[in-house]
Amino acid sequence: MIFSLFFSRITKMRQSQLFGKTLREDPKDEVAANAKLLERGGFVHKNSAGIYSYLPLGWRVLQKIAKIIREEMDAIGGQELFMPALVERKYMEPTGRWGVEIGLEVKGKDEKEASFVLGWTHEEVLTAIAKHFINSYKDLPTALYQIQTKFRNEPRAKSGLLRGREFMMKDLYSFHADEKDFEGYYAKVKDAYNKIFRRAGLKAVYTLAAGGVFTESNTHEFQVAAPVGEDTILVCTDCEYAENKEISHLKDGEQCPKCKGKIQEKSAIEVGNIFPLGTKYSEALDLRFIDEKGDKKHVIMGSYGIGLGRLMGTIVEIHKDDKGIIWPESVAPFGVHLIELGTKNEELGKKVKKEAEDLYDGLIAKGVEVLYDDRAEKTAGEKFADADLLGIPWRVVISEKTLKEKSVEIKKRSAGNAELVKLTEAVQTLTKK
Repeated sequence: MIFSLFFSRITKMRQSQLFGKTLREDPKDEVAANAKLLERGGFVHKNSAGIYSYLPLGWRVLQKIAKIIREEMDAIGGQELFMPALVERKYMEPTGRWGVEIGLEVKGKDEKEASFVLGWTHEEVLTAIAKHFINSYKDLPTALYQIQTKFRNEPRAKSGLLRGREFMMKDLYSFHADEKDFEGYYAKVKDAYNKIFRRAGLKAVYTLAAGGVFTESNTHEFQVAAPVGEDTILVCTDCEYAENKEISHLKDGEQCPKCKGKIQEKSAIEVGNIFPLGTKYSEALDLRFIDEKGDKKHVIMGSYGIGLGRLMGTIVEIHKDDKGIIWPESVAPFGVHLIELGTKNEELGKKVKKEAEDLYDGLIAKGVEVLYDDRAEKTAGEKFADADLLGIPWRVVISEKTLKEKSVEIKKRSAGNAELVKLTEAVQTLTKK
């Protein structure tokens, strides 16, 4: 079947009733393709620099991405929870991260100084929670994750969904008794992340990077090569060993130290990262466990992040053409874009309408997600332009011309040619795609 039934509560939508309209012109002051196409297509609305609302089409895409992430996190033993967005000062001060510039402080009107910050990460909060439940080696290992809004004081908010002040993130945290156990789980997360990005239609490169404000040790990023990317990576064209230019001693054109292949410099978008935290947070917040010998030890931790909006924006940057978006089937808002083309002949128009409605109902009965362009006031050219812009994987056209052949026209968004399929076979054909 074209798509999973995750959206079984809403597998259908008439375009005449869809909230959000397409725009013919690019939004002003936008450079990145994802910003232009997502706003033009009515997937998102820009409220402020780096702050977006996800409209119904965009929210469907984001939920598809979240579903993939949840499946892969659950597969490696992650348990989902949900933590507060307001983080009290007492959690951040022990690690020295209360005063970092990335934070957005929250202060009541009657307060002289802030006592809370809007959550930009949750290592401290979850470590404090874990103190109530992790006491023995028998309680380890464990891994917990959430999908939640994060807030950052980002002075360079730009490039659409690629760099924001408010964004949805999946953050996973793992707790271990020893370094060996942590390293094993770190490798599992690496594999899970690669699966997530492949399922979302992206090829990500595992890249050595710095720790920033999260950890003093080296970390790893997952980078997708793209001209619009703000990061620069040095990657081997043979074995794909890669380093972020910020910490790398590699040079463009030289031999790879791992396989003697050629190092190439590329612009890239960071779509995920994984951090070895060691005992930095467990020591600061005194998270300890009793081992098998009865000794008290600090818990070893790791954290692992994926920005859902950034991932969505990256998909658009990679999967597009000069007409619009080309969504991978796994994350597309709908599987089929059904287009009814009216006619001036009233009798023929009724026949076209009836066949379109019957096909709409037939596809929905089979669990296929359908956006039905039933807009009477739009021309064929306008409907086709919108279909290309929205980028739904399969376009199905019913018109006076196709009815003469007792057929519908089916075209894949990523392909050039359309095919005629008999009306009696249309539902079966589309459910097998």
